[in-house]
Amino acid sequence: MPRSLEIQMNSFPIAGTFTISRGAKTSADVITCILTENGRRGWGECVPYRRYGETMESVAAQIEAARPLIEQGISGEELLSAMPPGAARNAVDCAIWDLEAKRGGKSVAERIGLASAKPLTTAYTISLGEPEVMTAQAREYSARALLKVKVGTGDDESRIRAVREGAPDSIIILDANEGWPEETLEHHLRIAAEMNIALVEQPLPAGRDEMLAGIARPVLICADESVHHTGDLASLRDRYDAINIKLDKTGGLTEALVMKREAQRLGFQIMLGCMVGTSLAMAPAVLLAQDAEFVDLDGPLLLARDRECGLRYTASLVWPPEPSLWG
Repeated sequence: MPRSLEIQMNSFPIAGTFTISRGAKTSADVITCILTENGRRGWGECVPYRRYGETMESVAAQIEAARPLIEQGISGEELLSAMPPGAARNAVDCAIWDLEAKRGGKSVAERIGLASAKPLTTAYTISLGEPEVMTAQAREYSARALLKVKVGTGDDESRIRAVREGAPDSIIILDANEGWPEETLEHHLRIAAEMNIALVEQPLPAGRDEMLAGIARPVLICADESVHHTGDLASLRDRYDAINIKLDKTGGLTEALVMKREAQRLGFQIMLGCMVGTSLAMAPAVLLAQDAEFVDLDGPLLLARDRECGLRYTASLVWPPEPSLWG
């Protein structure tokens, strides 16, 4: 039988509200790409992201436009030139990886050279809020080894101090989501260093981050919105110490593998991140993250419900996917 493509639009409610500097959301709206061939099924998930000009409809249309190539059996490598980086290619690419694992009887972990995949310490995200609310959230999750804290206002000193007060023993990452003004950047970095923050993500807007090359960086600075694919890396070496690889930005695991190798060659530390999605979106990233310095794959923990056969999360750990889910 020829390969067939099914495109689904799914919505998973978030437990409460997820708030960052650009706004809040109450559901994870995802697109699922399902490939079927000779009775075997592979699938992948993506999260369209408005920050990058994507909508559910535009991403579904991108996948639909590539239907003839997909159903003719295009490979992940060929997909790199057939579709641009982004959410649509991610869903298709991950579905191809899963289908090929099911067809060939060789897991994705084996195919990318992992002798064995181990559980990883993942961050847990605390939403942006008033300092006293963030203190309470940090205290609630203070037993977790790694917390990722959403900041990104003109005056975050009180928030940084609040989360450290609430979680004195946790490793803390701050994610400003492009929200710190240039005039408060160095002040916020000094406070972050004082509070023993491990990493600050994307403090300045993408395309307007030149200031990072000319200031002291007392805390590791990680690019997120400023980096999407391998071609972006070389220009960021003077501004960032780490990069956040997200499959919805790279456009799938195939490009992400190349990007990670090149980033490591250039001396960047690696963070594996995610949009708010289900275990299906996290599964390939868990395999890619096996030697990453920072792992932020907590999407399913923020949902009111996950996929069936979802990833196993225990305490601060996320476990590699079972074949019943992906790979």
